[in-house]
Formats: sequence, structure tokens, C-alpha cells
Amino acid sequence: MARREPARGGGAPAPRRVTQVTRVSVETGRGVFMISVAAELAQMHPQTLRMYEARGLIEPKRSPKGTRLYSQDDVERLRRIQEMTTELGLNLAGVERVLELEAQVEQMNAQIEDLELQALHTKVELAEELEAVRRSFRAELVPYRGGALVRADDARSPFPGDRSRNTERNPDGG
Repeated sequence: MARREPARGGGAPAPRRVTQVTRVSVETGRGVFMISVAAELAQMHPQTLRMYEARGLIEPKRSPKGTRLYSQDDVERLRRIQEMTTELGLNLAGVERVLELEAQVEQMNAQIEDLELQALHTKVELAEELEAVRRSFRAELVPYRGGALVRADDARSPFPGDRSRNTERNPDGG
């Protein structure tokens, strides 16, 4: 005989089931979507994805068994391709050219950043060298007669009878 649950007419409501959602973080470049899922996410037919792959517009990763695995980056690229073809009216040759030019611009921007960083390092090095030269001249220059600067070797000693500096250069004392 089957056991029956008592009816819950006007009594306490049935307990609610709590669903727990677990989020997993995955690198955006890691291939995780099979072709059917990627096609659905990009809102296009799987055959279109195969055609884009054949044209070299997209290159999905492959599983050990050879299954195409698309990443989030791939899905974004597919959406971008679709936008260029439907909204901008480009053909696939035009899309290829736009993607090539965008890659070149990105590469050039990276080179510019590298050159700017090198220039900054060079500027710092030059400033340090300039400061070292200035410090070396400060050691050689002394105030003399009303604030004029002369080389320390050419200055006369403030002590009477001390001609040790000038006698090395000019032995007759003059």
C-alpha cells in the first residue's frame, strides 16, 4: 500500500527549495564552447562558423579528439564579423581586410608604447648623467671676487703666503 502525504490545505506553505548557483571563471581565450553553443551565442548557424574558419577569419582551438572548441574571445570575434557583414554591408574580403588593419594598428600601438617606455628610461638616464656632470662642476667651481665662478685650480688661496695651488701650474709664482 502506498503511503500518502497529508494534504496541506490551509496549513503552512511548503518549504522553498533554494537553488545554489556556482560561478566558474575561465580565461576568455580558452576554448570551452562546442560549435553548436558558440553558434547559438553568436546567433548564427554552425555552418557559418565552419565557413569563417575555412576563410581564416576564426581559428578555434581543438580538443585532443579534434572537436572545435570556441572561446569567449572567439564568440566576440564572430559577433564582430556578423556586425560588419550585416550592419556595415561588408563582404568577407572586406571583413578580412578590416581585421588585418585592426591587428596592424594594435601591433603599432604596442610598438609605440614600447618606444615611449624606452624614451622615458633614456630621459631618466640622461637626467641622472646631467646631474652627475653638474655635481662634478660644482666641486671644481668656487665663488671668487663678488660671486664670479672660477675653477678651483685657478683660485688663489685666501691664506697669505699659500701659493700651493698656483705653484703647481705656474712655478714662477705669477
